[in-house]
Amino acid sequence: MRICLDVSPTAQGHAGLGRYAGEIACALAEYKSHLPLTLFYNRQGEARLPEPLRHLPCQTVNWGNKPWRLAVLLSQLIHWPLDATFGASDIFHATNHLLAHFSQAHTVFTLHDLIFLRYPEYHLPYNRWYLTFSMPRYLKAAQVIITPSEWSRQDALKFYHLPESKIKVIPEASAPVFQPTSDVVRLAEIRAKYHLPEKFILHVGTIEPRKNLARLLDAFKLLLSDVPDLRLVLIGKKGWLYAPFFKQLQNDGLTEQVIFPGFVDETDLPAIYQLATVFVYPSLYEGFGLPPLEAMACGTPVVSSNSSSLPEVVGDAGVLIDPTDTQALYQAIHRLLNDVNLQADLRQRGLRQAQQFSWRKAVDALEKVYLDLATVT
Repeated sequence: MRICLDVSPTAQGHAGLGRYAGEIACALAEYKSHLPLTLFYNRQGEARLPEPLRHLPCQTVNWGNKPWRLAVLLSQLIHWPLDATFGASDIFHATNHLLAHFSQAHTVFTLHDLIFLRYPEYHLPYNRWYLTFSMPRYLKAAQVIITPSEWSRQDALKFYHLPESKIKVIPEASAPVFQPTSDVVRLAEIRAKYHLPEKFILHVGTIEPRKNLARLLDAFKLLLSDVPDLRLVLIGKKGWLYAPFFKQLQNDGLTEQVIFPGFVDETDLPAIYQLATVFVYPSLYEGFGLPPLEAMACGTPVVSSNSSSLPEVVGDAGVLIDPTDTQALYQAIHRLLNDVNLQADLRQRGLRQAQQFSWRKAVDALEKVYLDLATVT
């Protein structure tokens, strides 16, 4: 049984989808080495596989994202098989919300979320049009659909009326590197490298409206009146529709109190999580929500939105709040900053909760999906 995995978002350096595809590839290579694995990506910009994946067989096409997306959609519309293009012979696993037509390979499609339907105003017009038109066709064509949460599964059933038996929930996990360290020298080096203050709130994620950072700024401004030396550290690239956030940042006079470390080496990120006083994730919608899980795995107290899939991820190991309620967000962070017993309790709860998720469990479940498909004639 030969498997082809689309790792385009990994090669292109995308945040959520890229982390997912890369971790699946690494886990398959480590724990399922008996399964022949080929990687695939399209060459958008300076697309390049990260070091851990460069030893694996790989197939590429020299197409940018827009023409490639249209070509994949066309192949599905006219039933033009692309098995050879992908190097897919038995199983093709789509991770990038794209699924070409295949004449021989069985197909698995990871549906991360349906944000473009839930919050269409938070998508650029082209992306919204493309996904609205293509997604029902891709989901119909896929033989098995994987969702990372029960929330995403229920969204798929609600919006597309798919057969329940077609959708499998396989949660994501934090990478093994996300764990606490007792190396105080290492922690001090990371604090100095990124100019991190002694007391700070951390957020990790793309800067875009769905992440609800405008309300986080409002809550942070309230906190500064009580804790003037508090800082907010935001790690993540600019996504889309980010201009209003930066305008608010300037209008509120918070440019000195909000820190943007810029590019952060992934090997440094666990230490940054651990150095944070509290991790805050007020997102309006997530198909899974990996950053809170990473924070918990590093022993950092978490305040999280109670929306979409996030309660599945955080469980009872964090403080959950209504993401549309700025006062509730402020009160939750304020309480956590001032209650050392609660901080200690959430650290322990978070570590236990994070242990419930692993990429090994994920690829064990995926292997069963692949094997079941391989027996289909």
